Amino acid sequence: MVETMTGGCQCGRIRYAAEVASDEAYLCHCRMCQRATGGVSIAFVNLKKSAVRWAREPDYYASSPIARRPFCSACGTPLGFEYPDGDNIDLTVGSFDDPSRFRPAHHFGAESLHEAWIDTRELPRYRTDEHKPLVDRWMKTVGKLPD
Repeated sequence: MVETMTGGCQCGRIRYAAEVASDEAYLCHCRMCQRATGGVSIAFVNLKKSAVRWAREPDYYASSPIARRPFCSACGTPLGFEYPDGDNIDLTVGSFDDPSRFRPAHHFGAESLHEAWIDTRELPRYRTDEHKPLVDRWMKTVGKLPD
């Protein structure tokens, strides 16, 4: 089922609407994505560029001679990855307003995959809204917890 889904950067300067037909996403573990995000992997949804409408054109970083990455230069949010001469774009799962639809279907860049970060089910889990120092900071500063 095709659904229009919205998303954007943390500060709201860059927004998009995307026509999404599948819930399939993937995790990229390549070293370029690790360096671009500072994480051990990044979750992407692959779409046709024609399925994405930018309310405001993002900034782009030429991350290699063959690829570029849309991002917000105001807040630094990574928004995706694309080959300028390609038909598709990868949008970051976390930049969607509601990323809950997406499910990982495969890993890419597996040569740089860090196995210890794949299955973390047994690790303790802590909620941000139960961490008193963080809650106190938000309440003192803006009077509510962030969305």
